[in-house]
Amino acid sequence: MSFLTAKKAIDYILTSSLFFGRQKAVILDFIGGEPLLEVELIDKICDYFKLQTYKKGHKWFNAYRINLTTNGLNYHTRKVRKFIEKNITHLSITITIDGNEIKHDLNRVYKNSGKGSYKNVLKNIPLWLQDFKDIGTKVTISSADIPYIKESVLHLYSLGIHEVNINVVFEDVWQPGDDKRFEDQLMQLADAIIDGEYYKDFACSFFSEQIGKPLDPELENQNWCGAGKMLSVDAAGNFYPCTRFAAYSLREKRPIIIGNVHDGIDKNKLRPFLTLDRTTQSPAKCLECEVASGCAWCQGENYDAADTPTIYQRATAICLMHKARVRANNYYWNRLFRKLELEGEREHWEDNKPQSNEIIC
Repeated sequence: MSFLTAKKAIDYILTSSLFFGRQKAVILDFIGGEPLLEVELIDKICDYFKLQTYKKGHKWFNAYRINLTTNGLNYHTRKVRKFIEKNITHLSITITIDGNEIKHDLNRVYKNSGKGSYKNVLKNIPLWLQDFKDIGTKVTISSADIPYIKESVLHLYSLGIHEVNINVVFEDVWQPGDDKRFEDQLMQLADAIIDGEYYKDFACSFFSEQIGKPLDPELENQNWCGAGKMLSVDAAGNFYPCTRFAAYSLREKRPIIIGNVHDGIDKNKLRPFLTLDRTTQSPAKCLECEVASGCAWCQGENYDAADTPTIYQRATAICLMHKARVRANNYYWNRLFRKLELEGEREHWEDNKPQSNEIIC
């Protein structure tokens, strides 16, 4: 992205009469590829945003957050360190380390050599945790990753990462029996967390008291994500309802562009996204499911996997995986609460338990 394109995007957002103006604060989220390859450009864009909000007396001056998700390889470099020191009070950086070395290197390899990046990422984890003490990491599971779930979560804990936000991919990659293997790994993980008393200081989003319950379609009818309410801008200055609707994120479908930095947002193209909720896109089996709570979806994958070019057809490839998670989740909480009650610690623990944010994307 050129600096000129970024400036035009910021100018539009700061003056738009759409829903942006009603927000009390804003998050500037820089996504790659690898965003830290362009850290000097990002710094320049952030400076422009700060200057414009100051000049306009905008309510977002000092009410903003800069988010970056990085592979961590350049985290120690002088340019990155300078950017962090300058913006630390408004900055969140997540390094994606996928688990233990085997799991990480299944997915994250150098282009030319094909070697995994785990060892080089690991070198920067202590520095990252020094900068962002309470930060968590994001882990994604696919079919090939299943055997490494338990060891990966425990490994991340051992590195000092206290919050592991983890989910399965939404694409239809699952093989027969994956749900049973998934459940077995989660059961083993549950035992390890309880026996090792990791629950006192660590969190894993696979285990949540809020999942595995029926949902009232009238009272609990939100969309899972903010597609259409979180503007995405590509390098050419095109606007998308989410980065998942850009061409580089799609397998078969055409990108959905809802405007650009020159002409602004086309309200007619945006409108369908503002009507999205659970009932407008879910089949009957999802609406009637007895363990529906916590079953996520990706709006972009719904579109990508749909029979027609529609955003109103929910992809359900993770159905069996969610049900397996619920079974393991029930086992975890039943066993944990029995342990705490026997030890007379339940009330104290519930008042002081670590919190995990459900981050699914």
